[in-house]
Amino acid sequence: MAWEDRTPFDAIEATFGLNQNQVEDLMRKNLKKGSYTLWRKRARGRKTKHLGLRDFEVGRHHSYDQNKYKN
Repeated sequence: MAWEDRTPFDAIEATFGLNQNQVEDLMRKNLKKGSYTLWRKRARGRKTKHLGLRDFEVGRHHSYDQNKYKN
């Protein structure tokens, strides 16, 4: 869940009981140094990882033509 860009840290905390600092420590211990660095660059300040920064409602994205062709 932490690797996924759209999953907020709040959802991880609700599911697993790990706050953002604990998730960062877990990722640091289990990823290669370069992978961890790239992940932190992506996650830091990202609106989708922090519910307080989001300017949209949480929900699924649906393509405009999803389910356009039904059998």
